[in-house]
Amino acid sequence: MELLTTGITFFQKGGIVMYALLLCSLFVLSIAIERTLYFRRMDSGRAFARDFYLALANSRWQQAEKLAEDARGALADILFAVITRKPEARRNPAAYMEVQSGIALAKLRKRLYYLSVIVTMAPLLGLLGTISGMITSFSVFNLESGQATAITGGVGEALIATAMGLCVAIIALTVHAYFSQRIENIVTDMEQCFSMVETAEAGDIHGVKEEAA
Repeated sequence: MELLTTGITFFQKGGIVMYALLLCSLFVLSIAIERTLYFRRMDSGRAFARDFYLALANSRWQQAEKLAEDARGALADILFAVITRKPEARRNPAAYMEVQSGIALAKLRKRLYYLSVIVTMAPLLGLLGTISGMITSFSVFNLESGQATAITGGVGEALIATAMGLCVAIIALTVHAYFSQRIENIVTDMEQCFSMVETAEAGDIHGVKEEAA
């Protein structure tokens, strides 16, 4: 309880900018939760990509189809449509994979831009709060005794805004980096799987598939 009271006291001392930084931190938290839930649904996973790749590399089309059918996520859906020759993917599988993967990646990157904005904006808001607090502190300066202490204390309180801004920026940067790395992994998995599908469709494995059918 005492810790909470201390935190509220420091928050109030940081000035009006602290409310803007609080909104930024809540926004970062909401994006992190929303993206986590979305990636859980749409990321097929590296294990799936590896198993699918190995299945096609060893001419096991039925196993690859079963993997794509049972898995969840954008990559699995695209691959299942291609290897089962669904109407939308039958005419030009390569173009279908390119278009659908582009759509899926755009949806995965959604809202991440706002995190990069907050990474830049939060320290600036903190600096603004600090400068504002310092201006207020020095405005009380006069030659009366005790005013130097008031100035020093005011500067210390003003630095709270900068600390808060840096904390918000660090959290936003961490969240942005995490999801950016996951997207890079998904892109790599898509490229490997799509390349294997095209190779299998054009090469000898395609003949094995037809014989098995």
